[in-house]
Amino acid sequence: MAAQPPRPVGERSMGSSREATRAPAGSPAWASTQAITPGAALTVQRESPESGLQKHYSNLCMEKSQKINPFILHILQEVDEEIKKGLAAGITLNIAGNNRLVPVERVTGEDFWILSKILKNCLYINGLDVGYNLLCDVGAYYAAKLLQKQLNLIYLNLMFNDIGPEGGELIAKVLHKNRTLKYLRMTGNKIENKGGMFFAAMLQINSSLEKLDLGDCDLEESTVHVGRMLKENHCLVALHMCKHDIKNSGIQQLCDALYLNSSLRYLDVSCNKITHDGMVYLADVLKSNTTLEVIDLSFNRIENAGANYLSETLTSHNRSLKALSVVSNNIEGEGLVALSQSMKTNLTFSHIYIWGNKFDEATCVAYSDLIQMGCLKPDNTDVEPFVVDGRVYLAEVSNGLKKHYYWTSTYGESYDHSSNAGFALVPVGQQP
Repeated sequence: MAAQPPRPVGERSMGSSREATRAPAGSPAWASTQAITPGAALTVQRESPESGLQKHYSNLCMEKSQKINPFILHILQEVDEEIKKGLAAGITLNIAGNNRLVPVERVTGEDFWILSKILKNCLYINGLDVGYNLLCDVGAYYAAKLLQKQLNLIYLNLMFNDIGPEGGELIAKVLHKNRTLKYLRMTGNKIENKGGMFFAAMLQINSSLEKLDLGDCDLEESTVHVGRMLKENHCLVALHMCKHDIKNSGIQQLCDALYLNSSLRYLDVSCNKITHDGMVYLADVLKSNTTLEVIDLSFNRIENAGANYLSETLTSHNRSLKALSVVSNNIEGEGLVALSQSMKTNLTFSHIYIWGNKFDEATCVAYSDLIQMGCLKPDNTDVEPFVVDGRVYLAEVSNGLKKHYYWTSTYGESYDHSSNAGFALVPVGQQP
């Protein structure tokens, strides 16, 4: 049997030896091999939120001989100030590495080890954003431990943290028993098909996770396993499968599962390889599915034929879909006009995003009329009509289902409803 990788001093396995979260291979021992003295352990035990998270973090770093990360120290100081003002309920700790106007020292796996020790007892923190940092698989190991010990955490953002298949496995397996987390973002971590398999298996068991983002995780044609999961899972509300190399056969497998699924409200299959043939399956399932409210088909290639399939269903059958994004799908005037006509008869269908397609004069007039008639509110679309020399044109406006999904605005509302309509239409747990 291979030797277990070393653990930091004072770390204990979670649960029995069989159920314990396994540390990633090569996980370093960050402290000395001597055990913590009873006096030191008592000091840590007596530390409380009232004494200040900033102080607790500094003391713990000194005790574990770990370098203090000034970014973490600053954020914890802000939280301490909120607590003093009596604003301690439901705090989301934002330590994302990309949301500052000045450079920050990004959080490493070693930093997260210390941070997780503090957070496991902070019951007033129910959200944690550590996206765009350097956690790697080591950080994923401690994130998994945190998910087992911190029972108030409902939102966890780990996007773009260099977490690989092994780290993905650790997080997926701990979610077999977690009954608290509602929203998990693994976006941009290259967990590959191996890690994706563990998430698909987990979702057949987990009964609390409502929103999962596995976009841009180097998963390819994962729809067979996801389809099986959707047939069994009746809790997941939002599923993001951006850049999964999904083709028409893949969307067919997802649609087959959606005949049996009655919980999924937001499906994101943007940036894939779906054509108009795949829309036959989606249009058909929308005739009977009464749950789906938001569909993101951006950056596929459904063309006019695909738009017409969807338009026919939205006009004559479906009365549950609220928002559709067909941005950059090589749709020309005929298909875009057909979708606009659906909004005149289908009062539930209230949001549509069409920029990046081929607009002709009929398209511009059709969407201008929709807005003037009140069938389409200006905040619910990504185009705005204007007139030059008596002719109507469409200009792009910064609205969409998730405009601020990968970046944070430096001005105004970061997550306003017009720029991030998907979050407003299908709210899950903690807002991102």
